[in-house]
Amino acid sequence: MSGKTINVTRASLPPITEYEAMLQEIWDSAWLTNMGRYHETLRAELRRYMGVSDIELFVNGHSALELLLQALELKGEVITTPFSFASTTHAIVRNRLRPVFCDINERDYTLDVEKLEGLITERTAAILPVHVYGNICAVREIQEIADRHGLPVVYDAAHAFGEEYEGRGVGSYGDASMFSFHATKVFHSIEGGAVCCGAPRAALMRKLYELKNFGILGKEEVASVGANGKMNEFAAAMGLCNLRHIAEYIEKRRQIFECYLRLLGGVEGICLPVLNPRTKPNYAYMPVRFRGYRFTRDEIYRNLEREDIHARKYFYPCINDYACYRGEYDVRETPVAKVVSEEILTLPIYPDLEMADVERICRVILDGKA
Repeated sequence: MSGKTINVTRASLPPITEYEAMLQEIWDSAWLTNMGRYHETLRAELRRYMGVSDIELFVNGHSALELLLQALELKGEVITTPFSFASTTHAIVRNRLRPVFCDINERDYTLDVEKLEGLITERTAAILPVHVYGNICAVREIQEIADRHGLPVVYDAAHAFGEEYEGRGVGSYGDASMFSFHATKVFHSIEGGAVCCGAPRAALMRKLYELKNFGILGKEEVASVGANGKMNEFAAAMGLCNLRHIAEYIEKRRQIFECYLRLLGGVEGICLPVLNPRTKPNYAYMPVRFRGYRFTRDEIYRNLEREDIHARKYFYPCINDYACYRGEYDVRETPVAKVVSEEILTLPIYPDLEMADVERICRVILDGKA
């Protein structure tokens, strides 16, 4: 082992003096939660930055997705991808809906639209695609299919903050999109999340507000059985600080991303990400697929671990191979997702990662040691 520890990600933080200055106002007001000043300011600024009509903030992305599905009052089945984080499917199941898994394409690992329509039945209630690694789904094709069958489209956009597709904020596609503001994301509020819509959806936004606030509509009115999904003022303050620096964070990620491409490009058996020219990317992840390479994915993972470099098998296993869903699903029914999950590794990428560290990571991948 040589060199320092390198984790797969590291939270981006603003200058501490910026955050401390905002904390003083929280202390002076003693207003710590319940949609305070910073909460409302962040909501307004994110609406402008993301180019969406409506947005509601949440304590985290999972609560945002789970309550969004509840607000839509769906019954039956939801078509989604098995190649995602656990939250996507868990939010469906916790709403007493049944996931139906559509395989992914090998180009960008998003839902394969050519296999989508064949999964739609009279029991289908919605389509829930995922913008994997910030790769934007085939949004126009998905919308055309959904429109033919009268189905809502809800995007898991946890990886896609700050991205645009064909000049539009990615959160403006579909009926609604969920974003995660977890500490490991391109933009974070320590913990946090949001639901946004491209077109005005006043009734949906009111329902989301109601659900995240215990169903409370007024001092003496509780209209429904809600949850507690509110973002607090400390998280909102961190979000406001990080939003000031988001362009800087993304630019640093771009430089690291391109360094990986330069050092690993042209090597047989190493499949690097290809950016869609219609997308303004955020460089959230560095997914590399090893297929027919001199080392297997798992061998590379172990080689990196020996050097105290922590990559991630992301996503492995597929959701339809989780122990909690085993017996209900067969991972062999989504063969592309299964193979990709066994061959892909996300490499460290974050704004503070030094180029010398990127070079060290690539030496281990290419030579087996630093």
